[in-house]
Amino acid sequence: MRRRALLGAAAASLAWPLGARAGAQLEEPLADSVRSALSLAIANSAPPKPRFASVEDRLAYLRWLGEMSERLKKRLSEAQTRIEFLETVWYESKRAGLEPALVLGLIQVESGFRKYAISVAGARGYMQVMPFWARLIGDGNPSHLFHMQTNLRFGCVILRHYLDREKGDMFMALGRYNGSRGRAEYPNAVFSNRKRWLMPGEA
Repeated sequence: MRRRALLGAAAASLAWPLGARAGAQLEEPLADSVRSALSLAIANSAPPKPRFASVEDRLAYLRWLGEMSERLKKRLSEAQTRIEFLETVWYESKRAGLEPALVLGLIQVESGFRKYAISVAGARGYMQVMPFWARLIGDGNPSHLFHMQTNLRFGCVILRHYLDREKGDMFMALGRYNGSRGRAEYPNAVFSNRKRWLMPGEA
């Protein structure tokens, strides 16, 4: 039974990226304080500038960048685009208190690393952000969700918002992100793909 469930999750993780057919966040009423906090969280479009407490931290980051760049070559062949993408994923993940490997796993499931992916529900970009978020907490222009940093920032901020709402339960937060809260297929697919983006020795 467990083997069948794992095979099902693996199949789902392979099927989703091809057509950006993952679900979509559902628009829910936001308290004014929450809307203001989220708006503030996505503000400041300056390019990511990582800061490190020690030389060891910087070296660890550079090792991560090199390793992930190598793994991503087949999906993003242009070197500068790939490095800018990874730098932004790392920065926005850390800024939102999320694990970069999890965010990369989510992107793999949601869009297959396609910048201009659009789902049947209208979700956009790498992290498949629904257009209503641009109206709720952004500048109201959904086309900006195709901008790399904007998309990654919205996606990470939204996932962090859902994780806070679910009191730290990532399984439920991922379901909410996908619009399939309580169902296992999507969280399992993200968790499965997360493993592909861990550094050696990480669990």
